[in-house]
Order: sequence, then C-alpha cells, then structure tokens
Amino acid sequence: MILIKLGGSIITNKEKPLSPRRKTIENLAKSLKRVDEPMIIVHGGGSYGHYWSVKYDMHTQPKKYDIHGVAIVKNSMVELNKIILDSLVKNRLSPYCLPPTDFMTGNKPITKKIKEMEKISKSGLIPVTFGDALWYGQNKTYILSGDKIMTHLAKILKPKLTIFALNEDGLYSDLKTKKLIYELKGEKPTISNNLMDVTGGMTRKVEEATKIAKMGMNVFFVNGNNPQRIVKAVKNGKFEGTLFRGKRRV
Repeated sequence: MILIKLGGSIITNKEKPLSPRRKTIENLAKSLKRVDEPMIIVHGGGSYGHYWSVKYDMHTQPKKYDIHGVAIVKNSMVELNKIILDSLVKNRLSPYCLPPTDFMTGNKPITKKIKEMEKISKSGLIPVTFGDALWYGQNKTYILSGDKIMTHLAKILKPKLTIFALNEDGLYSDLKTKKLIYELKGEKPTISNNLMDVTGGMTRKVEEATKIAKMGMNVFFVNGNNPQRIVKAVKNGKFEGTLFRGKRRV
C-alpha cells in the first residue's frame, strides 16, 4: 500500500487566497491512475484551510478558538476536497472521501478506523482525507495538519512507501544553489540558513518524515509538478527527489 500526501503548495497557489491549481491537480490525477497499488491520499489546505486558519489565528494546539473561524476553515477544506475528488473521478479513479473526523477522536487516531481505510484501499476505492479544523472537547478545537495525519496513518498501516508531493524538487542543502539532498538515513536535518525551508510547513514535513523513517519506512519528497516521478518511485524504485531511508529496527 502507498500513502501519498498532496501538499497545499502543489494543489493551490499559496500566494492567492482560495486559488486551486486545477491543471496541476489534473496532471497528478492522470499520473496516479498509473499507480497499480492500493493507495491512500491525504491533502493539505494551501490557500484554502491554511489561509483561513492564519486569518483566525488557529493552531495545532487545542484552544478555544473563534467558533465562526472553525466553521469557515472546515467549509473551505470541504470545498478544496471536492475539487480533488472531482478531478480523480474525471480521470476514472474511485476516490472515497474520509474526513479526519471519521478516524480521529480529539487528537488521537482510532486504530480500528484507520485499519478499515486499508481494507477500503485494497477494494479498489481510494480513501481521500485532508488536514482540517477538528473538535477536541471541552469547547476546544485545533488544526490537524495533513502532515500529522501521514504519521498517524503510517504508524498503524506500515505502507510500502510514503510520498510527500511538494512544489519543489525535494529538500535542499543550500537555498542559493538549490543543491538537492538525495538521501537521508535516519538523521533529521536541521532547517536553518543552510537548509532550505521551501514553504512555511517544510519544518513540520521534515519532522513527520523523520518520525516515519525511524519506524522503518521509506519516505519520499518529490516535485508534484513532475508527477511521473511518483509513478517511477512506486514502479521502479527510482527516486528523483529526497529519500528518507527507513531505519529498520534490529
């Protein structure tokens, strides 16, 4: 089984609020059609959910945030999710929408529900979920990022490969020269002046990817503008991006 994250920076134009990159989404869908493996897709919020969560000052820490803001963030993610689903259906894939409320309680994953997602993926349907504003309890809410969802799913499902589709070629060792880091073996790079933070969320992506790799699974950062690289990684094990090599436990 393959676990794929479509980052907000690749499926939307982060510089312009509420602007999907429809052509890019379409190209991703066409390429995913060529992946002959059960898969689960997670997508980010980009200029939809991320835009509104910033506007209403919402974060990953459970707090009593603006209730109307929670509603707007959630509505925007449903809207973006519909765009993704429509593109997948148009390209004769069979997406099966599963909002995170289906497998989370508070900020904890429900193991039984997540294992059910694997069964759904093996049936030929493609579970599709996304980062969202979630109810925590005691009148508190929080933002659950798509990157965090990837770690929850990977820990329970142990996918053959975990892929993060970005708007860059991968993780860079130098901002000016865009020197690509081709492989990391268990170590967690430091995002600093010497390591490019491609988007505001790159630090979080690296943290979650490192966690997954330490569980023994390979994680691949790839440029979603070249979605054929996803297909090559799955079919031929050819990685054109940054590979976090899974550190197998003895």
